[in-house]
Amino acid sequence: MYGLMGRMLAAPGEREALLAIMLEGHAPMPGCRSYVIARDPKSEDGIWITEVWDSKQAHTDSLQLPHVQATIAKAKPIIAGFAEFIETEPLGGSGL
Repeated sequence: MYGLMGRMLAAPGEREALLAIMLEGHAPMPGCRSYVIARDPKSEDGIWITEVWDSKQAHTDSLQLPHVQATIAKAKPIIAGFAEFIETEPLGGSGL
């Protein structure tokens, strides 16, 4: 398996709008075992994204899906950047 944990920063005052974009209408993503979007309680602009995929290739392939491309395009203007980005090798757990 392949895992990612990242902390994204919304433009000031845009976190709720960014969360809404990221949470709307999720269509299936082949190979995705878990995709969690969360507020960072320590940052007014921070969002945590935690993902588990069957493989790194499944994650890479997902970035080409039309609905993922549309979400990225819609969110991009209010993304201020990424504060942290961590790759992991999940071994198992609840729901996996």
